[in-house]
Amino acid sequence: MFFKHNAVDMLHGSLFKNILLFTLPIMLSNLLQLFFNAADLIVVGRFCGSRSVAAVGATTSIIHLLVNLFIGLSIGAGIAVANAFGAGDEEEIRKTVHTAIPTAFFSGAVLTGIGIAVSGGLLELMATPADIIGKSDVYLKIYFCGTVFTLLYNFGAAILRAVGNTVSPLLYLTAAGLVNIVLNILFVTVFHMDVAGVALATVISQLISALLVTVALMRRQDSCRLIWRKMRFHASAFRKIIHIGLPAGIQSVLFSFSNVIIQSSVNSFGSAAISGSAAAGNIEGFIWVLMDSFQQTVMNFIGQNIGAKKMDRVRRIPWICLLLVTVTWMLAGIPAYLFARPLLRIYITDSEAAIGYGVIRMTYIAFVYYLCGYMNVMSGTLRGLGCSTTPMVISIIGICLFRVVWLFGVFSIPAYHTFDVIFLSYPISWAFSLAAELIAYLIVLRHRMRRLSPPVSPVSLHPLPFSHH
Repeated sequence: MFFKHNAVDMLHGSLFKNILLFTLPIMLSNLLQLFFNAADLIVVGRFCGSRSVAAVGATTSIIHLLVNLFIGLSIGAGIAVANAFGAGDEEEIRKTVHTAIPTAFFSGAVLTGIGIAVSGGLLELMATPADIIGKSDVYLKIYFCGTVFTLLYNFGAAILRAVGNTVSPLLYLTAAGLVNIVLNILFVTVFHMDVAGVALATVISQLISALLVTVALMRRQDSCRLIWRKMRFHASAFRKIIHIGLPAGIQSVLFSFSNVIIQSSVNSFGSAAISGSAAAGNIEGFIWVLMDSFQQTVMNFIGQNIGAKKMDRVRRIPWICLLLVTVTWMLAGIPAYLFARPLLRIYITDSEAAIGYGVIRMTYIAFVYYLCGYMNVMSGTLRGLGCSTTPMVISIIGICLFRVVWLFGVFSIPAYHTFDVIFLSYPISWAFSLAAELIAYLIVLRHRMRRLSPPVSPVSLHPLPFSHH
């Protein structure tokens, strides 16, 4: 029996209404998560100066590089649960849940060891300036001590969202985030721990969110209930998690790898550029998480409806999400572009040069961020259809390879060795990748419709829907 508390019905009723009901808590969750991350920068910026902001900002691309592979596996777990839910296969849901949680534990432990071992070397490879590299290394080593908790929360939240519950993850994140803010202020202003304080506050808040989502799974009364003694790696469930999640994780890692190279290029302009870029990136992050919420929505809605073989709904879901991404960008992206300078002053109070660099970055990203939103929706659509390798390949070529070639080609030319040229690579790569994903979507959708449509009866006088494909 499926437990309906706090659940949005993805298989019946108005798609537009249910997509909004499902997405709004994800938006709030993502905004809160980013706000709590922004609190790290704001607190150190207010009480420790722009170098501490730069030190924390210089770690972002490394964290994403190492963490995103395993976050991708949580995407696989969520889609696997959504497919099983749509098909009404309660036993498969149980197997997936009890495979996903030990996967989170194991992945987090591996990630902690790797992160602590390689963080210092990666900072050196990125040419992190000498005046901030020590602080950045301290931040990373403390942060990676909490990655088990990060992955537990993400896997647990993915399971809850897959069955329609986006409210509970929001509540758990809110509680953890409020603790994060209080501890940020306490550790930095009272104990004078600088970047180490905000890193420790982050780890503690991640522990709280992990505990809350785990307890929630243990208390459920449906097929998603977590029972510790039943945890094991079920082969079929693990294969599906890997099949969908690993390409998603590899895509995110390669995405982050290109951003590491971009961060290295930013580093070459000094601490002011790093600080301005970090602050601008944080502001842009608010726009990104609003639009990216629809990627999570489209994956779960298509995942359930594919499981239920409701192809008419499957076809309509991505276009509704694209429309809502456009509205979101108009409400968030354009104002961020118009008010870039006063927004940057929230983070940076002691360097007009840093603010200037931040304005340049936002000019090339915030104003055209809808392209990134469209790209993410189509990527999520392909994954929901069970095709995770295709968006990975498109991202490798259209995002990662293009940006690397751009930086080592165009940016290396003395006349184009400017801060502007670094970030011009973003909208161009988004446009190329979006075009490729739209073509891939049309091909994959036709294939899925042909495979899931019922066979034509030999005595039928009229073709069944979609049989002409």
